[in-house]
This record gives sequence, C-alpha cells and structure tokens, in this order.
Amino acid sequence: MTEEPRPPLSKERVLRAAIALADGSGIESLSMRKLGQRLGVEAMSLYNHVANKDEILDGMVDLVVGEIDLPAEGADWKTAMRRRAISAHEVLVRHAWASSQIVSRVNVGPAMLRYVDSTLGALREAGFSYALVDRAWNAMDSYIYGFTLQELNFPFQPEEYADVAAAYRPQISADDYPYLVELTELVMGAKHDGVAEFEFGLDLVLDGLDRIRNTIA
Repeated sequence: MTEEPRPPLSKERVLRAAIALADGSGIESLSMRKLGQRLGVEAMSLYNHVANKDEILDGMVDLVVGEIDLPAEGADWKTAMRRRAISAHEVLVRHAWASSQIVSRVNVGPAMLRYVDSTLGALREAGFSYALVDRAWNAMDSYIYGFTLQELNFPFQPEEYADVAAAYRPQISADDYPYLVELTELVMGAKHDGVAEFEFGLDLVLDGLDRIRNTIA
C-alpha cells in the first residue's frame, strides 16, 4: 500500500501547523524545531516560507482573526457589534494563546485590517464621529480581550465553584466582609452559580455606547 504524497510545504501550511501546535500545547511550545517535526521536515526548510518566528506569530494571529465574523454590511450597528464580539470571544477561547498575542503585537495582516476597517465602518455609518468610533472600538475590544484572558486563566472550572466557595468560606470573616460572605454562601448553596457571563457585560458596553450615540445624533 503506497503512502499518500505529502502536500508541498507552503507558508499557509506552516502557519496552520503552528496554530495546531499552539492550540494543543500552548504558544510557549512553538519553536522552529517542533514545527519542523510536526510537518515532517527539517527546521531549516521552514525558512524558505517564513523569515523568522515573528513572521510565524504574525501570520498565526491573522489567520485566527480571519475566523471572526465581520460586521454584516447594512446591519444595525448594535446587532453587528454584538455578533462580532460574541464571535471574537468564541474564536479566542478556541485559540487560547491568541488574545495575548493580539494585544501585544503590531498586527497589520490583511484579515486584521479587514476586521478593524469593517468595525470602524459599521460604527461610522451608525453616526459615531471618528473620535467616538475610535473610543467605542477600543472599549469593546478591551472588554472582549480582558474577559477572555480572565476566563482562560481563571484557576477553577464553573462546576467547581460551589466546592471552592465552601472551602474558602471559613477563611472569610462575616464581621469584616459581610457582603462577600453572603455572595459566597449563595454560591455554596447553589442559589447563584458565580459564573461570569460574557454577554451581560457586552450588553452594558453596547447600551452605554448607544446612549452616547443618541446624545450626539
């Protein structure tokens, strides 16, 4: 039985393999040697397609951003921004390493440029000034990346919250921290799940932006 011929090496194939490696083992696991092993080639052959690790990281980010739903042309701005944010959150949870790379690099790949430009366009067409467009875009993205990073790095799973609350309750004085104790006991008693909801905070941001938009309309 003959083996299927291996597809030729290309920049996209290198980047897709790098994403799979980072998804499975974390961004810190990414190296040219490991990437070459994953692709079944010598590490040096990768340099025929990418200049260095920075180019790989930039390309990985751009491919991930390309998975996020863009604001639909002509859609209500609030609906479009809500869908964009939910999609971004889902994509960034799927690629747990990506948020930190997006916020720490200068990203000017074609997918990122389309993503940003379509966001700016949806807000501008809704009547926001360019100054408010910039502030609105940054407020939404700060919430998306901040919530996602906190969710991904939180030390407990939602199903563990009640047990964790019960374990920590004896360390919290009801005299000193009465409100924290009340909330902790609600979680312990399964009267509140304690799980942060992405869409709750998102709607607060969008409703606030809508109020600002209406004051300038």
